[in-house]
Amino acid sequence: MKSIILPAGKKVYFASDNHLGAPSSTESLPREKLFISWLDTIREDAAAIFLLGDLFDFWFEYKTVVPKGFTRTLGKLAELTDKGIPIYYFVGNHDLWMNGYFESELNIPVFHSPQQFEIGAKSFFIGHGDGLGPGDKGYKRMKKLFTNPIAKWFFRWLHPDIGVKIASYFSIKNKLISGDEDILFLGEENEWLVQYCKRKLTEKHSDYFVFGHRHLPLEIDLGEEATYINLGDWISYFTYGVFDGKQLKLESFKD
Repeated sequence: MKSIILPAGKKVYFASDNHLGAPSSTESLPREKLFISWLDTIREDAAAIFLLGDLFDFWFEYKTVVPKGFTRTLGKLAELTDKGIPIYYFVGNHDLWMNGYFESELNIPVFHSPQQFEIGAKSFFIGHGDGLGPGDKGYKRMKKLFTNPIAKWFFRWLHPDIGVKIASYFSIKNKLISGDEDILFLGEENEWLVQYCKRKLTEKHSDYFVFGHRHLPLEIDLGEEATYINLGDWISYFTYGVFDGKQLKLESFKD
């Protein structure tokens, strides 16, 4: 379990699902600028920042090429880590093709699966949330294809102008940013991430289970002094999590 010491007066922040670049670079720019404003706001008291995936609506790292754009975001993340604020990144289903760029250029560790952290005196189980829990078998099969080394090798051989254009088209069409079923609360008994957290709770206790992916701000008591938090998104809600050493709560940012 990874540990983060939380000095007095410091906080840990969590955000997810910006989908920068969707539905177009021009249309996502105001959201990107708002996110940058938020990062500037929290920098003074941030002990650490967790980004839980889908920061970009599409991201694929070639050996010498990364997608064009997002200069403000990447520059701000580099500025924060250069000043000693640790940032942890969990890939989502839209940006799961990360392969070293964040680590080498931004000094940001990248995780491809949920991880356990101890922050202050509380235990956290953290991840993006895609492909977990019961159901969604179609996506789980598709994720196996997307993460298959042979499939990635073939895609890498496409010229970036072609590959990125094709992938971005299908990414924007993805139901996770455009589908009504993914922004509706299904009821606790039908929320598959809730079911996943309850199962994990029987294996090992965590005070907080923190995920993105659902695009809904949610806080659900799991029993046994454990809480499930879904961070919402930076498309409709502009919500984030903040932990002060005692409690993790959801807040909304308006510039």
